[in-house]
Amino acid sequence: MKRKREAPFQPLRRTTGVSLWADGLLRLAAAFFLVFVVIMVHWVDRTGLKDNYDNHVSFLDVVYFTMISITTTGFGDIAPVSDRARLVEAVIVTPIRLAVIYIFVGTAYNFIIKRSWEKWRMARIQERLTDHIVALGFGISGAQAVQELIDRGTDPACIVVLDKDAERLKEAEALGCNVIEGDATRDELLVAVRIDKARAVLVSAGRDDTSILIVLTARHLAPNVPISAVVRADDNELLARQAGADNVINPVRFTGLLLAGSAQGSHIADYLSDLASVSGRVQLVERQAMPEEVGRPLDQCGNGKALRIYRGGVAIGFWEAGAAKVQSGDVIVEIVPTASEEA
Repeated sequence: MKRKREAPFQPLRRTTGVSLWADGLLRLAAAFFLVFVVIMVHWVDRTGLKDNYDNHVSFLDVVYFTMISITTTGFGDIAPVSDRARLVEAVIVTPIRLAVIYIFVGTAYNFIIKRSWEKWRMARIQERLTDHIVALGFGISGAQAVQELIDRGTDPACIVVLDKDAERLKEAEALGCNVIEGDATRDELLVAVRIDKARAVLVSAGRDDTSILIVLTARHLAPNVPISAVVRADDNELLARQAGADNVINPVRFTGLLLAGSAQGSHIADYLSDLASVSGRVQLVERQAMPEEVGRPLDQCGNGKALRIYRGGVAIGFWEAGAAKVQSGDVIVEIVPTASEEA
């Protein structure tokens, strides 16, 4: 039997502010500036220094003495002998020496220790990813979906965003999400985000053909994970479902529904938008029927207005006979007030 090729390690990222290279360059610039200041101080006060080799302190001697002084090597061939020179060493040079050491130690920490620690930490997070949400694509629709999830109380650390655009990923990082840069159609990247352990997968690639290919790849790797996909052409909705999408959202169709609703009444579109967002007064929720609701009519279930039952993949409206008695395993869709309205 052919052995499955192990996916290469793909570390997650989270925002860290200034990049490591920019931080390193700033630190080095600050260190060289401080060294230059000490050289100038020593040069101005060179009469207080004594060269035990030839009794002449040149500019090269000053540079040499500055470097061994800052690095605390101290060979003793050049030494401060006057009271003023010793005061300069104690009051000016010593604090600068400590600052330079701190800068270099901090740079080493950022480039070596911190970088290795962050890589190790994110690898551990990656290994433990479970019950998370994977957003494949962070365009307009994907970004709006992630923001809505966060607004609804989802911890950004439980969201993984995969996209090819580095600028988009910076926006996702700023929200606190885990991000990976790459092509979501690649098996190894989907394996890296542990897509088979995810709670849900959201696909919004910007192009219908790409989104359908991503759905096909994701369904192959995660046969039991709910997948929602955005497509914009009506004839691609069936293809997306055949590829494995559980939910297919057509923003063009939804916009048409809102426009048509507004023609029937000035408040219909407003209410539909209210239902779709957690920022409104009400929202649609989907949940499993609770044990105490089994056997009761649908209109007597929940704290809001129960509208529909999904039973064995079949939708049952509140007016239909099947809604007269809720059964175990039913999925209920209802309208409930948002948290702000309940408060």
